[in-house]
Amino acid sequence: MRDDPTRGLDHGAYMPLLFMYPAADIPVLQISMPSEDPQALMELGRLLAPLRDEGVLIMGSGFLTHSFDAIRQVMSGRPLPQGVVEFDAWAAEALARRDIDALVDYRRRAPAVSYAHRTMDHFVPLFISVGASLDTDARSRTAIEGFWMANSKRSLEFS
Repeated sequence: MRDDPTRGLDHGAYMPLLFMYPAADIPVLQISMPSEDPQALMELGRLLAPLRDEGVLIMGSGFLTHSFDAIRQVMSGRPLPQGVVEFDAWAAEALARRDIDALVDYRRRAPAVSYAHRTMDHFVPLFISVGASLDTDARSRTAIEGFWMANSKRSLEFS
């Protein structure tokens, strides 16, 4: 797709930036993911990593879980489904351990992956951020946790 300055940001970038920079006073360049393959996205993150030294924020944004079924359940008054809770906890633990092999193999290792993510486009941007931190000794730190609209809003900072 060609550059279209009249097109707004995707909600995956817009929502976190709205809360991080409410004055919208920073330049933003949103790029499309070339793939949903974790290895390819981590390599993209590695290639972008030198931009950090120039003060550029590299953000891989989605939701740690993104389940419309979970939203429907909570909106109808039922409790938060265990599938989103289990997936969120698994991802948080794998990131804290820096278990890249487990993260890359999330389709087989993560509990309730197909429930927590009907499609993977909200989860895999994480691999860009992970890739940007691989050549450093940066650890992930949960900056925001909890659930909103039945989905994990866990946000991580690699520093």
